[in-house]
Amino acid sequence: MDMVMDFTTMEWFFVVFCALMVGFSKTGILGAGILVVPMLAAIIPARESTGFLLPMLAMADIIAIIYWRKHVEWRQLGRLLPWALTGILFGCMFLRNISNTTLMPLIGGLILVLVGVRFWWNSHPDRKDILPTGWWFAGIMGILAGCTSMLANAAGPIMTIYLLTMKLEKKEFVGTGAWFFWIINLSKMPFSYKLGFITPISLGTNLLLLPAIVGGGILGILLVHRIPQKIFNVIVEVLAITMAVYLCVKPFL
Repeated sequence: MDMVMDFTTMEWFFVVFCALMVGFSKTGILGAGILVVPMLAAIIPARESTGFLLPMLAMADIIAIIYWRKHVEWRQLGRLLPWALTGILFGCMFLRNISNTTLMPLIGGLILVLVGVRFWWNSHPDRKDILPTGWWFAGIMGILAGCTSMLANAAGPIMTIYLLTMKLEKKEFVGTGAWFFWIINLSKMPFSYKLGFITPISLGTNLLLLPAIVGGGILGILLVHRIPQKIFNVIVEVLAITMAVYLCVKPFL
């Protein structure tokens, strides 16, 4: 009985690259992981791709929380988690009734929106002062993060905006985000398993990719201060936009 998924040589290349990027995004250049979502959805059926990516993210989260274990704002986690868990429930109910043909352009459109939000955020130097900081803002952002994470594992830009709005220092920003996503990704696993997105074969493939995830995490630690983040972000976002557009049009080709 096969214990790993059946990919072509080219697909294995992209899957291993995605595993490296997952690890790299957790310890190195924040936001690099936005490319992984549309790339995997182009290789694996869209619904199943969310479950395939989830254990990889959880494994990479462990690397991040160990590395940033001393830098966590638990108060911010306490504000966000109940709302994010509510968002996961909404996302799960939505996934029950959506086909791969519908989810594929939805993921593509969601990535385009999130890249646009990131561009708007980065182009407003006064952005930290134009958004509210009340509990209701945490509620809205938490639900959006949970729902977006369940649908496409793509809540990174939402959390980036929220944590920066809270004016966290860089280390606390990364550490708090790492713990948030680890807890959220673990919480999503029972739902993904029940929906059939996580299977023994997908888990076997995830374990096979563990060295690439760990290698990406180590590369992130080694290169985080050596790679110009702005240039890297532009490259990642151009590639993510290209893959997202492809997902949007693929069902109609």
